[in-house]
Amino acid sequence: MVNTESLLAFAAMSLVVIAIPGPSVLFVVGRALAHGRRTALATVLGNLLGCYALVLAVALGLGTLVQSSATVFTAVKLAGAAYLVYLGVQAFRHRDRMRTDLTARKGERRGDLRTVLDGLLVGATNPKGLVFFAAVLPQFVNHDAGHIPLQMMLLGLIPAGIGLVSDTLWGLGASAARTWLTGSERRLSMIGGAGGIALIGLGLTVAATDH
Repeated sequence: MVNTESLLAFAAMSLVVIAIPGPSVLFVVGRALAHGRRTALATVLGNLLGCYALVLAVALGLGTLVQSSATVFTAVKLAGAAYLVYLGVQAFRHRDRMRTDLTARKGERRGDLRTVLDGLLVGATNPKGLVFFAAVLPQFVNHDAGHIPLQMMLLGLIPAGIGLVSDTLWGLGASAARTWLTGSERRLSMIGGAGGIALIGLGLTVAATDH
């Protein structure tokens, strides 16, 4: 269905996008810093479920429409690119908020199921994920092979798997470095600022691509 070249290209782009500290990553890091490894891993599981829920929603709701209209596809792509740039600007502007958010979260006590549900909600409403799947995922399907929604669901397993590994590493790393990270506002600010700059770059790349 999907040729090997497109599969590898999509995997490479997914890796770049997922490596950028977006809302889901920052949420996992925040949970790890506030509550430790167990809570971070439960959050990762929730994020994974929420991420694939986005894949299903986009594949079933957008796949057929994108297949039938180049104009709709272009509009979705440009709107998504603009929103990624907006998210990046906002993330950079408010990069100092992470420490405040962590302070507020330290008093929380949630069970594992509630933590998974929290992660699912964040993953399913993650603007970066929604824009990526809506504006980028359709570019890598094989239109001649048909079954566009099914192709999108299969391709969606790639970022879901990469996200599972990436978020787990972020969570374990943050939980292991809790004292070092929370001891400096500058370090936390750099995480948010770097994510904002990367999102802006990603938005401009999505807008410029003609894949």
